[in-house]
Amino acid sequence: MLIRRALLAMAAAACAGLAAGQALAAEVKVAVAANFSEPAKAIAARFKVRTGHDATLSFGASGQFYTQIANGAPFGVFLSADRERPEKAEAEGLGVVGSRFTYAVGRLVLYSKTPGLVDGRGAVLKSGRFQKLAIADPKTAPYGVAAVETMKKLGVADTLAPKLVQGTSISQAYQFVDTGAAEVGFLALSQVIAVKGGSRWVVPAANHTPIDQQAVLLKPAARDPAAIAFMAFLKSGEAKAIIRTYGYEVP
Repeated sequence: MLIRRALLAMAAAACAGLAAGQALAAEVKVAVAANFSEPAKAIAARFKVRTGHDATLSFGASGQFYTQIANGAPFGVFLSADRERPEKAEAEGLGVVGSRFTYAVGRLVLYSKTPGLVDGRGAVLKSGRFQKLAIADPKTAPYGVAAVETMKKLGVADTLAPKLVQGTSISQAYQFVDTGAAEVGFLALSQVIAVKGGSRWVVPAANHTPIDQQAVLLKPAARDPAAIAFMAFLKSGEAKAIIRTYGYEVP
């Protein structure tokens, strides 16, 4: 409780940076799960306006980021696509205890650029009317895990195994579908929510483990004003409104 109070007090002070003048502006380096790229860009822009601080964003697979953080990568905040890695960061002394929270709950979608290929119930997975199915690598990307769980729940995992093409991140899985290397793909809803045309099936949340995306303040930035302010801004109504527009649920 004392740690949480201290963080809140520091966050309030950090967010007052703009009012105190641009001389106090600082930079925070943020490791962002690939599925959250677009909302993170929008949030970083508003964060700059509200606080004067710069959020420098890097995008990639959560598992790869965790390895980098464990090896000393200079990030101040980690926005993971799951809760497992932020929890692990706290447990292993990489993250500030008490700073972790769920900033978004992701949704999985089966998507194709071809109109009519994907039906509203995902039956195309059983009919197999495609040659390649793109997913993110389940070893490093939570959306890949959700895709595998969904296929197992539907009883098509073994049948579809020969058709799978794995991206190193959900961004690469999207590229496979966008370029036509795969006719269909399990993607993050946020990646295609603004895309017109094509066909899609928003996978019921009950088909896989909830995609609770958590943020954690990293130890090197435990007293960094910009990092603390970014964590606070991520909880703001303004940030939550941005997150919802990209198809995420917000706790």
